[in-house]
Amino acid sequence: MVTTTTPIPPDQACSVTPVVEIIFSRWTTPILWTLNEYGRHRFVELERRIGTITPKVLTQRLRQLERDGLVVRTYHPEVPPRVEYEISDLGRSLAPLFAVLADWTVNLDRVEQARADFDARKGAA
Repeated sequence: MVTTTTPIPPDQACSVTPVVEIIFSRWTTPILWTLNEYGRHRFVELERRIGTITPKVLTQRLRQLERDGLVVRTYHPEVPPRVEYEISDLGRSLAPLFAVLADWTVNLDRVEQARADFDARKGAA
């Protein structure tokens, strides 16, 4: 007798999957971390602080973060117009997570060593 199992959608198999998809996309974490650590930024300031992000991608991520309620965009009708971004209270609720991740960075040397060990074993095989 052959039995088949129906695949479980990832968001049902692991309850944190939707959170990971929101917070840990390629540029979301650096944007949120920067706004949490350094406060309100204008677009160009944020772009400079993050470094390698393109303006197009930064715009897309900021719009998504605003839509998700994690970032607040404030438009100042001046000449020239000024727009500022800051982390929302909801976004700020991620601060303990960022702190734990920052603490975990002490393990990065161990990860690099594990990779080197793995690659050496694979090269010897």
